[in-house]
Amino acid sequence: MKPEEKARQQIDLLLEQADWKVQDYRELNLGASLGVAVREFPLKSGSADYLLFADRKPVAVVEAKPQGTTLSGVAEQTIKYITKIEESLPKVTTIPPFAYETTGTETFFRDLRDPDPRSRRVFAFHQPKTLLDWLSEEDTLRERLKKIPPLIKKGLRDCQIEAIENLEKSFADSRPKALIQMASGGGKTFTAVSFAYRLIKFAKARRILFLVDRSNLGRQTRNEFQQYVTPDDGRKFTELYNIQHLTSNTLDPVSRVCITTIQRLYSMLKGETEFDPELEEQSTFEVYPYGQPPREVAYNPKIPI
Repeated sequence: MKPEEKARQQIDLLLEQADWKVQDYRELNLGASLGVAVREFPLKSGSADYLLFADRKPVAVVEAKPQGTTLSGVAEQTIKYITKIEESLPKVTTIPPFAYETTGTETFFRDLRDPDPRSRRVFAFHQPKTLLDWLSEEDTLRERLKKIPPLIKKGLRDCQIEAIENLEKSFADSRPKALIQMASGGGKTFTAVSFAYRLIKFAKARRILFLVDRSNLGRQTRNEFQQYVTPDDGRKFTELYNIQHLTSNTLDPVSRVCITTIQRLYSMLKGETEFDPELEEQSTFEVYPYGQPPREVAYNPKIPI
């Protein structure tokens, strides 16, 4: 089997796992599913490897490459197809805003509506409903992260103010990964609760995942959220938003904050229905020796990216 064919097989599988109905262009039926992925869709600039339709509207282009391809140099090809869609499909009034480049083992994604569109690695494809939900919003998360109002500093220590303001500057600069390093006793959990509240209220974050490595840290974090009084509203966090401290492998879809151990989350991603709470009492650093290969998980449609 050629590398291109092997990659296409894996890409088809990833799309199907994310609830896309994969079709050849000659078998086109946009009513077959909420999300339809059409292979080799003809456009005036050539054939798009995959054109994704959600609710019969083109929403994304997927550029497929053989495994081993460096995806960072492929983005221009995807844009070439996206910009020709209005010309190729007369009834389409807006171009798809979502772009993927993938080899089947590595996938890049970007939202062209972002203020500074840039690719990021994703674990799998997004589900059709997720893309439709994003399209229904007036602006994107990264755009909202640039508009968070100034921090109310009352009741915060200098180190907490510095941490929150620098974190939000990082987000505003489209740098989504950041490390906050604070001395023991510096109020790290309170700081995390403070900016989690701001992310939910001002950036409209749908859910915050708060990961801990031992169950007692999860309980401490839950208590911190329960006791937190919002500085601008005056009510407690839990009066405004639901939080969930996972003690089972069932995720509450209405919770805005989910607190769980890494161990339990790994169990959930593997599709296990139950997990022994005793395994959450010790840190994974104590259970698994350093230097072991990374644990691998498969896509779980109940916990989409």
